Amino acid sequence: MTARTLPWLVGVAALGLLGAGAAWYGFSQNEVNLAGAGECRASQPVAESLKPLARGELAAVGVSNAPKPPPDIAFLGPAGQTKSLADFKGKTILVNLWATWCVPCRQEMPALDKLQAELGAQDFEVVAINVDTRNPEKPKTWLQENGIRHLAYYADPGGKLLQTLQKSGHVVGLPTTFVVDEAGCEIALLKGPAEWASDEAYTFVRTALGRP
Repeated sequence: MTARTLPWLVGVAALGLLGAGAAWYGFSQNEVNLAGAGECRASQPVAESLKPLARGELAAVGVSNAPKPPPDIAFLGPAGQTKSLADFKGKTILVNLWATWCVPCRQEMPALDKLQAELGAQDFEVVAINVDTRNPEKPKTWLQENGIRHLAYYADPGGKLLQTLQKSGHVVGLPTTFVVDEAGCEIALLKGPAEWASDEAYTFVRTALGRP
């Protein structure tokens, strides 16, 4: 067990207290996702190209065998407006769920910020969604104090997003990260932290984008 893994497991235990009934819902959600998988068949070649790249710092990333639409979630955008993943269609996004009380979340935020700085463009964005439910100004202050300058601020202070993703099986602890391609199809999922400013991460994202 690594130093990076231990605090994540603590977060898993904490979030597990909120997961009653999630298993049954997960099976139901899987049936819904299977119904939508047909529209994501065109994303399969991209997913296949990513499988051999889930190694090194990204060894724990699960690349989808059958890309499918992600769960329908809502959150707040930088101006406080309601957003959904559908708003990003046409752009590949790396969705990261984080909280100020989550140690490994805080540890990987500088790397996510660097990933956005290096690769962020019209075709790619790191969508880091804060899920703190108390003191909505605290996450913004933390980002400023720690020099996180390139990530737009997304948040779900109501906590509904986290509940939805727990029920769908996406979240067992924080951080959780998943990749949605330009067609709006989920192609990869990571339950836990990673070094997002690594060579492996850059290669993974560039390949997802079809960049050389």
